Amino acid sequence: MVKRNKLLLSSAIAYLGFQQNKKNERDDKNPEAFVEEVINDLNKILSNKELTKENKIKALYVIAERSVDIDGIGRLTLGKHRKIISEEQKVKYQKLFRSYFLKGFSNTLVNYDQNQKKIKITESIKKSNIYTMVSTIVEATSKRPQIQIDWRIYTKNPDRPLIRDLNVENISILLSYREDFSSIIKNNNGDIEALLSILEEFINKSDR
Repeated sequence: MVKRNKLLLSSAIAYLGFQQNKKNERDDKNPEAFVEEVINDLNKILSNKELTKENKIKALYVIAERSVDIDGIGRLTLGKHRKIISEEQKVKYQKLFRSYFLKGFSNTLVNYDQNQKKIKITESIKKSNIYTMVSTIVEATSKRPQIQIDWRIYTKNPDRPLIRDLNVENISILLSYREDFSSIIKNNNGDIEALLSILEEFINKSDR
């Protein structure tokens, strides 16, 4: 579960290359500008050779908490199981999911071996009053083909857009989480506590 999701996160964010084209002058609240800003912020941290690994991780936590709708992803990831668990379990799950996501996000990116690649925004489509899909491509290199990544931006509060999902070559990170979590619950006779235990184990596992 963890390995698969870390791979997707790596493809979706780390593999973006962190070499963005010159930012166009646009409204800072525009979903396209928001995506560019996230990439630029990641670049500044990961390319800073003066920062220790620990400090980079702390900075990545800040970016994720500011830019990603972690609570929303957590709720959607749990899917139908959210309706049948207790309020106490919901609170515990959301807390664990936040820590799980942040650790996976930061650990994946901080260990990424950067190579300069270019990312280009190809289009932005407003899917509804609360969602905009920003499509990007990572230019091919001699070792890797071109990759398409679609950013699902949640704009219920237009003054604070948030990342709700990333689709890497039509593979949704959110749905991958949901499938993995649902499989764990199903394999444990519908017991949500099994999932909570696995999340807790991952969070508490030493990275050394």
